[in-house]
Amino acid sequence: MSIITANRTTTLDDNGLFPSNEVMLDLKNLKKVYPTPKGDYVVLEDLNLQIRKEEFVTIIGHSGCGKTTMLSMIAGLNDISGGNISVLGKHIKGPGPDRGVIFQSPSLMPWMTALQNVLLGVNQVFPDATKAQRNDIAKYYLQKVGLEDAFNKRASELSQGMQQRVGIARAFAIKPKVLLLDEPFGMLDSLTRGELQDILIEIWNKEKITAVMITHDVDEAIFLADRVVMMTSGPKAKIGDILSIDFERPRTRKSVLEHDDYYKYRKHLIDFLEH
Repeated sequence: MSIITANRTTTLDDNGLFPSNEVMLDLKNLKKVYPTPKGDYVVLEDLNLQIRKEEFVTIIGHSGCGKTTMLSMIAGLNDISGGNISVLGKHIKGPGPDRGVIFQSPSLMPWMTALQNVLLGVNQVFPDATKAQRNDIAKYYLQKVGLEDAFNKRASELSQGMQQRVGIARAFAIKPKVLLLDEPFGMLDSLTRGELQDILIEIWNKEKITAVMITHDVDEAIFLADRVVMMTSGPKAKIGDILSIDFERPRTRKSVLEHDDYYKYRKHLIDFLEH
């Protein structure tokens, strides 16, 4: 069996799985349970998902279905109740530099400059590099997000959109194998949101890091993704459907909107969310 995703054909095995050398992130029988006074509340159950190297996957679903819970488990910030998560075949046991996270709120140190905030991660991940080399890495990614004139501005002096740019630079600068994004543009106005989507995809096109992004925006999900993963409503949420987006890369917003399949993809996602 084979599938075509983003102009690329991949052969699957007899069980419908990707070859092991293709898989970057593997979620197997994932389960998350929270104990409550009235008994266990099962957020996720029997959730299975494989994400390939260099693939960009977006995840949509109704509020409360466990999207952020799943992402925090992948990041190693939330304990796994059952099943396992592996990166390149190695089970995760907590947070690690192989996974970079961009949160909805960038959570910067407000008294530090943009450069210092990015260097926090760079210094931890590249301790053997010289100070000049670490500075070059941080400055490179700040330039990539359009903040070459804001190296020495404190985070508290930056607008919300500029702070999120720092968050994007910080995540890419540690050179993770997997980039995790939890509704990174959800708190921004539509103009800033579009600008940061373009910045994100421009950097991603060059870095080709496996990316997993949660969003409530159907158009954003289609524009960014190779595949859109749809989660069922909770409790006991799991993968309900997966839509392959066959748009060439690099892609532009104009080319996506003018593609013959755009509204077909959009209708598929909306129909899923409405039923």
